[in-house]
Amino acid sequence: MQGLLTHRSFWEDLIGRVGGPITFRLILQPSIAVILAIRDGLKDAKAGRPLYFWSLFTRSTERRQLLKDGWKSVGLVFVFAIVIDGVYQFIVCRWFYPGEALTVAIVLAIVPYLQIRGLANSIARDGIQSKGRESSP
Repeated sequence: MQGLLTHRSFWEDLIGRVGGPITFRLILQPSIAVILAIRDGLKDAKAGRPLYFWSLFTRSTERRQLLKDGWKSVGLVFVFAIVIDGVYQFIVCRWFYPGEALTVAIVLAIVPYLQIRGLANSIARDGIQSKGRESSP
């Protein structure tokens, strides 16, 4: 099947993005995801909500709403990552490979968002708790 990417070329294509055109997106997209994650993590801490990623697994009754809220924040960055990767693919490969675009979007948008949202929540919660201990007699 000549039209399908082999496993080897898939990884070569992904690694090739580091030095290819539109490289700025490898910094810009995760940075935007991190900013959104910090914002949402701080909101979570102020509301007393548990860590976002952990809640996706432990709060099955709230999972749909959690995913909806998370997607509302990071969805645009995710779609932007797919579009920019599509532009990259047309410039370099003269073709669009949706699997590669999805992989890049997940790595550049979803992964940083999930990691940092929980971290921001945890750090902010620790700060809120220590501030409460300092102000109590």
